[in-house]
Amino acid sequence: MITVSNLSLRYGKRALFEDVNVKFTPGNCYGVIGANGAGKSTFLKILSGEIDPTTGTVNIAPGLRISVLKQNHFEHDNDVIIEAVMMGNAHLWEVKQKMDAIYAKADFTEEDGILAGELSAQFEDMNGWNAESDAAELLSNLGISEDLHYGIVKDLDGTLKVRVLLAQALFGNPDILLLDEPTNDLDVETISWLENFLADFKNLVLVVSHDRHFLDTVCTHVADIDFSKMQVYTGNYTFWYEASQLALTQRSDRNRKIEDKRKELQAFIERFSANASKAKQATSRKKLLDKLNLEEFKPSTRRYPGIIFEQEREAGDQVLEVLDLEKSVDGKTYFKDVSFEVNKGDKIAVISRNSLAISAFFRILMGEDTADSGSFRWGVTIKNAYLPNENADYFKEDINLIDWLRQYSENKEEPYVRGFLGKMLFSGEESLKSATVLSGGEKVRCMISKLMLAQPNFLLLDEPTNHLDMESIIAFNNNLMTYPGSLMLHSHDHQFLQTVANRIIEITPNGMLDKLMSFDEYLESEDIQAQRREMYGETVVA
Repeated sequence: MITVSNLSLRYGKRALFEDVNVKFTPGNCYGVIGANGAGKSTFLKILSGEIDPTTGTVNIAPGLRISVLKQNHFEHDNDVIIEAVMMGNAHLWEVKQKMDAIYAKADFTEEDGILAGELSAQFEDMNGWNAESDAAELLSNLGISEDLHYGIVKDLDGTLKVRVLLAQALFGNPDILLLDEPTNDLDVETISWLENFLADFKNLVLVVSHDRHFLDTVCTHVADIDFSKMQVYTGNYTFWYEASQLALTQRSDRNRKIEDKRKELQAFIERFSANASKAKQATSRKKLLDKLNLEEFKPSTRRYPGIIFEQEREAGDQVLEVLDLEKSVDGKTYFKDVSFEVNKGDKIAVISRNSLAISAFFRILMGEDTADSGSFRWGVTIKNAYLPNENADYFKEDINLIDWLRQYSENKEEPYVRGFLGKMLFSGEESLKSATVLSGGEKVRCMISKLMLAQPNFLLLDEPTNHLDMESIIAFNNNLMTYPGSLMLHSHDHQFLQTVANRIIEITPNGMLDKLMSFDEYLESEDIQAQRREMYGETVVA
């Protein structure tokens, strides 16, 4: 158990937290949520002891082992990969190091033998003799092939380093697990494995994530940071979101009869209780939901941007034709034999195990890169707009945001340009910030303003939720669901793909798959999964 008492954290006159009192109990998974800058990651650092609060205490039951997903991707650069994972259990690793040092001595003494025996007993009590095989299994489950396990961490690319650190955090069944954005850079299979791992994990978990599907799958509670306080609610993210919206509506409607409110609340709770019966953590969650009272939900300080895509003109029947596209980089095939036609109204999720392949594919379609072979042709009525994964080149000029967006607008009038910035929450002084000093999330919001300004009838979106807060993700998601144009979308956000896409295209080094179905249907089809493994050159078990 973790007990937080009267905790405050101040930076000068600004209070990030003020008199926070909360308990986290074993067996539960808490999704820590809040607007950008609310202090989610900072709170985990306080719990782990990395940051000291200004006032108050954090009490952790004696003897419990805390494991943290580290954000320093260079800390273990010189370590062997499998050993870096085992270092996740610091005590076990310390015992192993002492044992290895004794057995490496040329002048082995009787005292060494006694100490080695004591250390060996401790090592066995911690299941140390299976540590290496357990670490190897974790690495394999997280998509790091066996031939890499005894390599050096610094030789891995950034995405695989993140997986090593995640394996380190999960290693050895810690009592308390603190995870900050654990799904970053994971493919859909690995995220699914992690969801199942955490759903079955019996100890205490606190997780920060912007992936709503992930939070819905693993969380039993939501810990909401707002007004410099933290309030814990029972249920997953979707329950918290819809309950808070319902509470806000009810409180703003002062004339509604109490009995009408009670019936609406009861119907809402019953609906979520029924949904919970299908979840991995169903039994305990449903019991908790049955006891819920919406009165505990408070109005939030969160602001939702106004993301509205309008078409300058409706697209004709000829949208996009792709024929036999192929691309390799540094001798590695990204994709080949990619051929398809986009139909009017298609909303296509483009997926691959190699995110770089999709970014290259999108850049080719936008004329920013060239294919090794093949061709493509846009319809004459198509006006496309592109949201790239990397946007740094758009923000090199030291101009304010009004002038930044004005350069992409035919209508140069300031009120017109300000209107698009205002929809993305850049109002007043915010619209006069320099384009060179924006955060990652602010840059993406500027790029969305640019997309809305273009009034396209075709969108290419490469990881559109990167750096966005949950409010912007929800607003973006909701608008794309009703967007009348066509689009191609690459994202690691499961709910984004499931709710927006009506067609799935997967590009691989050995060809492509093209299915007219939802993302969940694609993942749940055993036939399609067998085809996917074959496309990636994996052994298919009959």
